Amino acid sequence: MSAESDPRLSGIPGVAGLDDGTALRLLREGTIEVAGRLVEATNMTLYCSIRLDGLVAECVYKPVRGERPLWDFPDGTLAAREVAAFEVSAVTGWRIVPPSVYRDGPFGPGMCQLWIDTDPEVDLVALMRSRDPALRRMAVFDAVVNNADRKGGHLLPLPDGHIYGVDHGVCFSAEDKLRTVLWQWRGKPLPREAVNVLARLEREIERGRLGRRLRELLTLAEVEATWERVRRLLSTGVHPSPSGDWPAIPWPPI
Repeated sequence: MSAESDPRLSGIPGVAGLDDGTALRLLREGTIEVAGRLVEATNMTLYCSIRLDGLVAECVYKPVRGERPLWDFPDGTLAAREVAAFEVSAVTGWRIVPPSVYRDGPFGPGMCQLWIDTDPEVDLVALMRSRDPALRRMAVFDAVVNNADRKGGHLLPLPDGHIYGVDHGVCFSAEDKLRTVLWQWRGKPLPREAVNVLARLEREIERGRLGRRLRELLTLAEVEATWERVRRLLSTGVHPSPSGDWPAIPWPPI
């Protein structure tokens, strides 16, 4: 990746005045002040302001202690999975996941993620049924991280056309659990851009910083399964199709 194409050297879509490095420092070191709770979220999700050296931004803070137990994911691991999703997103260069860190906060350790204001005029149902190239990249990303819950409501469209994805707490299972509303490209050949990104992910997981970081956040079996999913996508050269062993679409889909 050339310096000119490195997304870390430019501003964060939808957030004025911040680049990734500054945002990550703010999220890691800033003082969190809780403003309210997003009551529609399944797990405790707090809307906060965060301040550091004159910088102020909004963020989402999800403490581990507020996670509801799940039958198919180990207790207390969802925050780390969200951060692992950001780490994968950062290597792709696609900016799918907003800057996210694992840190201590007012209610203990958890995930802290930069808040993104969305375009309220976008019809999410129409968007998730579209063939927007940004969604196609997200479909590849979800196949890599084994996202078990890609709902339409987890899409954050911006006025400039960029689309973020959030809520990645149920990703990275070692078992195939891909559930998504983005099946438009199932069985279709992967774009050359996606193949190049997958090749980079394979290298980074096998022997790069990404692999080391994922091993800090996930189990060894989950990291190995992630690497195998990347290799499988490169081998087949096509978008995955529903396996039939797991519901293909999350409920509710929005």
